[in-house]
Amino acid sequence: MEKLNKVQRRTDGTGLVALDAWLEPYSSKLRDRSAHYQRFKARVANHEGLMGAISQGHRYFGLNRGVKDGQTGVWYHEWAPAANYLALIGDFNHWDRGANPLTCDEQGIWSLFLPDAQYQNRLTHGSTVKVYVDAADTRLDRLPAYIRRVIQEDGSLHFTGQYWEPSVPYTWKNAVPQRNRGLRIYEAHVGMAQEEGKIGTFVEFTQNVLPRIANLGYNAVQLMAVMEHPYYASFGYHVSNFFAVSSRFGTPEELKELIDTAHGMGLLVIMDIIHSHAVRNINEGLNRFDGTAYQYFHAGPRGEHVAWDSLCFDYSKYEVLRFLLSNVRFWLEEYRFDGFRFDGVTSMMYLDHGLGRAFTGYDDYFGENVDNDAVAYLMLANELVHEINSAGVSIAEDVSGMPGLARPVAEGGVGFDYRLAMGVPDYWIKLLKEKRDEQWNLSQIYYTLLNRRAHEKHIAYAESHDQALVGDKTIAFWLMEEQQYWNMSVFTPDVVVDRGIALHKMIRLITFSLGGEGYLNFMGNEFGHPEWIDFPRPGNNYSHHYARRQWSLADLDHLRYKGLNNFDRAMQQLDEAYNLLEDSFIEQLVMHEDTRQLMYRRGPLVFAFNFHPTESYEALRIPVPDPTDYKVILNTDDKIFEGHGLVAEGMVYPKQNVPMYKRNQSIQLYLPARSAQVLAPVP
Repeated sequence: MEKLNKVQRRTDGTGLVALDAWLEPYSSKLRDRSAHYQRFKARVANHEGLMGAISQGHRYFGLNRGVKDGQTGVWYHEWAPAANYLALIGDFNHWDRGANPLTCDEQGIWSLFLPDAQYQNRLTHGSTVKVYVDAADTRLDRLPAYIRRVIQEDGSLHFTGQYWEPSVPYTWKNAVPQRNRGLRIYEAHVGMAQEEGKIGTFVEFTQNVLPRIANLGYNAVQLMAVMEHPYYASFGYHVSNFFAVSSRFGTPEELKELIDTAHGMGLLVIMDIIHSHAVRNINEGLNRFDGTAYQYFHAGPRGEHVAWDSLCFDYSKYEVLRFLLSNVRFWLEEYRFDGFRFDGVTSMMYLDHGLGRAFTGYDDYFGENVDNDAVAYLMLANELVHEINSAGVSIAEDVSGMPGLARPVAEGGVGFDYRLAMGVPDYWIKLLKEKRDEQWNLSQIYYTLLNRRAHEKHIAYAESHDQALVGDKTIAFWLMEEQQYWNMSVFTPDVVVDRGIALHKMIRLITFSLGGEGYLNFMGNEFGHPEWIDFPRPGNNYSHHYARRQWSLADLDHLRYKGLNNFDRAMQQLDEAYNLLEDSFIEQLVMHEDTRQLMYRRGPLVFAFNFHPTESYEALRIPVPDPTDYKVILNTDDKIFEGHGLVAEGMVYPKQNVPMYKRNQSIQLYLPARSAQVLAPVP
């Protein structure tokens, strides 16, 4: 508490030093970071601050209803300072590039008003539109930067904008659920969420997948690939139209119905937002919109992301800030998303995008390589999220370990609520790749899962979509390989499958209970989905066969996938019943490398792991924190989880007044090989 008081007393950006003494030599850098942010904030202070014009660009730019000289109609505004001529074109004016030219002001903002008296029956909901841009040596029909609806032209790879103004706006039915437990995220991609080999839709996801997520006990769903992207196989990370819902999944109203339904099921909905880069496409995206390479992006090499073949935003420009901050606000207010997972934060914060960098010391976080403009933008974005929604969630995808990333801006932090514990899945994959479980170092596993920045919340996960992609393997496939194809039936016993199922549950349970203050799982991984993800592309003849999820595998009684699915549901209930993820009290009780035993406490619960491949322990004595009996509330070896059922369900281990490891009491339990039990004190 004293540390936090010291943090709050510092107002110059050095509050983090009170939490981490190693930051003391970098106090001047923290002050510089804070001062740079304050300069950014001062630029918008005279325009009603963050809630003013800087975050309301979507209400001004693009196509919006309004009034001019007492007449109602549609305004169109576009920022294109270096362009020579702009004209709005579409089916409403027969694509005539001379019919509706825009006029430009001194700030490079072009405008046009279409009065209802003249255009009400011509520019209607669903009308196709583009903007003709004459700029430098290019004359192209472009998609408006703030366009809210983009559709793919029939039989082609080209996209067209639509004027989207339904006569009856969507009516929201459900209140946003109030979360009072740890954040348990189900990461999902709508397009590949159907069993059939095709692109899934928002409607199908709402009907078929949301009930599964709610039934498993997650309290949040994270949607990938929401913003429009021309190349489906990019997984949604090469965004072209930042304000447009990807039309391949359905309409804006169908996305709203999905979110509304999720809220009614008690699920928050988090959006994967990509502000770290943009697709380089000219016809579909922002690249060279006004004829220059430096309108939205940096010019020259700094504007090129060599690893991602994309373009990097120039966060120092007011109109770029307005575009991105308005985008944050748009998704929160228009679609009622409950927050964001910001993609590519490492790439944003460092001029070299963190490529090939080990980040071995604090110098890496405060040197000349840091993009202070990008960091200041992230601070603004996080403040905006929380000003719009005090309960809003912001999560950073950062592999670098930037200090203060998930601390409030007022302390000198970057303002995220959580950071992804990205080292955890990397560690598990490396371990599975290089060693059999008999060789695992239990101390290393334990301390790796606890190795995270103090006072910052983390989202733990054993694997995400990254590990499910072609070229990598899921944990299930690392453990069981091709046996998943042949021997997952309960009628075909297999030692490889037995081992794989046992370790799959243990890896998840230890990650869930130690790795962070939140948890994430990618759809299908909870039941050991056997197929990798491979989006349709030339290399597979544009097949959708591997861009889907085989949900039926988890529903069939004769397949062992069902047991893994049952276990994931039971694991989520640990947090629901005991608020486990937000309990900061973690204490090691037993660590025996030779006998492969690991026991620890989190909150009131005791976790007992036996990683030995063959040795089961009868009457195994372990210390317990509280002077009471302990009951088994979760056992990985239960038959319902495709275990052997060697311990009676709900087993109670009586307290014994036998001191052990500085505890006054202990219990004796039966702990089968390759299994774990979660014990709760009996009131």
